[in-house]
Amino acid sequence: MRTSKELILSSKAYTLENRARSWAELLVTFVLVLIALPVTFLDINLLVRVIGCVFTALLYVRLFVIYHDYQHHAILQRSTFATLIMKAIGLYLLSPQNVWKRTHDYHHNHNSKLTNNGIGSYPTVSKNNYLKMSRSEKNLYLINRHPLTVLFGYFTLFIYWLNIKSLTQSPKKHLDSLVSLIFHLVVGYGIFYYFGLLTFIISWFTPFLLAFGIGSYLFYSQHNFPGAEFRENQDWQYDRAALNSTSFMQMNPFFQWMTGNIGYHHVHHLNSRIPFYRLKEAMAKIPELQHVKTTTWNPKDMYHCLQLKLWDAEKGKMIRLDEL
Repeated sequence: MRTSKELILSSKAYTLENRARSWAELLVTFVLVLIALPVTFLDINLLVRVIGCVFTALLYVRLFVIYHDYQHHAILQRSTFATLIMKAIGLYLLSPQNVWKRTHDYHHNHNSKLTNNGIGSYPTVSKNNYLKMSRSEKNLYLINRHPLTVLFGYFTLFIYWLNIKSLTQSPKKHLDSLVSLIFHLVVGYGIFYYFGLLTFIISWFTPFLLAFGIGSYLFYSQHNFPGAEFRENQDWQYDRAALNSTSFMQMNPFFQWMTGNIGYHHVHHLNSRIPFYRLKEAMAKIPELQHVKTTTWNPKDMYHCLQLKLWDAEKGKMIRLDEL
């Protein structure tokens, strides 16, 4: 096993961007959105419109991952055009740059540290600290980690946490959150007014509901899974957090493409400058990245992930509430 510094240095070989491919990946995703989304507005067979709705949602997930990679400085840097496009994507996907980058960078620098603030991630506390909490603190903590909070991330994470909460806490710093909310409400209302309730549900509400639900669960499960390790600040190491506290989510090639290879999450956490289309290559060529903890979309695995609530230092694992 290489040292932390050696392992991180070895990953730098895969941070080299293929600029043409980055633009191609973005362009292909845009084109597919511009094919799938209009299908949801057409006066055709309802099943075809629903299929268009699902594909639009999946493409939103992929578009978000590309935006996320840009914010990590992995792709399309030093391009004014790319900057404008990415800011527009952030506003459209209710993830304005100011709050997203700040909180997500914090998440990467504190991944799997025991905390109760939840900045950039779902909060995790130790069993002992949980027992010291007041009833209201316990309730709030459990609400933040509740399966419905994760699966309805459209409302909880994207509308409330990334926009409403950031805007009310610091209005001047997060005016882009206000722009994102106004845009989302105005366009949604316009679709409802001019096209009716059914089209609003199929073309606007459901694609975002599905995309943000998938995104929220991916984010949750890749850091909250059986076998995940959490550490206090003094025992925390960046590379150990990537390898032992971040999962490799196994998916078929179709879903890996739709999710922008975010399933290779442990690779991404080792070095966030690796472009999403090189994560698989990095894992294949760095031995330490090949034997890590995994999770899947299997309902049984999802259930086990969503049941985890607290870190038990004595047992060295995450536990359910009924194990307390």
